[in-house]
Amino acid sequence: MTALDSSYIAPHCSSAALPLIDTHTHFDAPVFDSDRAVQVKKACEQGVRHLMLVGYLYEHFERLYDIKRLINEQVQVNENSQAIATPAVATEAGNQNHSSPEVHIALGLHPFYITQHTEAHLQSMAKMLTEQCPLAIGEIGLDTFTDEMKQPHMLAKQEQFFKAQLDMAVAHQLPVMLHIRKAHAEALAILKAHDYDAHKLGGVAHSFSGGEQEAKAFVKLGFKLGVTGQVTNPNAKKLRRAIQAAVDTYGLECLVIETDCPDMTPIMCQHSDSNPSTNNQSALGQSPDSEWGDAPDHNRNVPANLPWVLLSLSELLDVPPARLAEQLWQNSCDALRTQWLYPRQS
Repeated sequence: MTALDSSYIAPHCSSAALPLIDTHTHFDAPVFDSDRAVQVKKACEQGVRHLMLVGYLYEHFERLYDIKRLINEQVQVNENSQAIATPAVATEAGNQNHSSPEVHIALGLHPFYITQHTEAHLQSMAKMLTEQCPLAIGEIGLDTFTDEMKQPHMLAKQEQFFKAQLDMAVAHQLPVMLHIRKAHAEALAILKAHDYDAHKLGGVAHSFSGGEQEAKAFVKLGFKLGVTGQVTNPNAKKLRRAIQAAVDTYGLECLVIETDCPDMTPIMCQHSDSNPSTNNQSALGQSPDSEWGDAPDHNRNVPANLPWVLLSLSELLDVPPARLAEQLWQNSCDALRTQWLYPRQS
């Protein structure tokens, strides 16, 4: 196993093969360029059938589509090779020997990088929504994690871009992927006043980090709560209480799961020399370089780690993994307004 592989540990349980949807990734990041094909194969082995590539800077939008094409080309080569090797093998309900997850795109201008966004980017993004037909808009929202982001002029620009992208979502009838950090009250106020209706259009409160009341408020508006590898940390008590409270009020229907790779590595996949209490902070909250090039490889999250999120949720909520996986699949389809058929296991 190479250093780049050391953040991946296969769950030794039946849940590893359960069909899953990774609703939020940055799998296009250059940190995956050296072994993306390997990680695609591992993701499939762990049951990942669909994954979202989520945008955050306009300058990287085209790369999302480049990576999608690259993965699709790899899949075609693998399937052709498999067909030559086993020409007489037939499968039920389509191809069950998945060689890659289906890749889908979300386009959005991330609030943390508000200083890099321009009006021209908004206009170009609006054009791309028509020409490229992404599955969702995101990630968008508000972020006041740093003192700089709390400055009135910074927050005002974030709110402007948030509202503009919500307008696009309504115009194109697309779900949104929300990034809300240290600004839940402000974001909820904007969402309540806006025409965007998550009950009709779908949407995910990605990598949810709020408290119990905030969790229930987002679900009440129609959003699913995106649960990452943070839930695997027993010290993430606020998050675990919020998830439990939302489920107690609204049922299992309020959740989806995600890796947010290369960030949010499940605690059982973290290198022993790292600090579990701090290393789940998103690199997107620092700089593109820290996520895309300088993050330590031993802490890099990968799509194949998604079953660990499922397992931790299963334990937290006392729900069998198989039942939870099927419910999360339906929840993801509802959030993304898709009708992907759940692959029944023979």
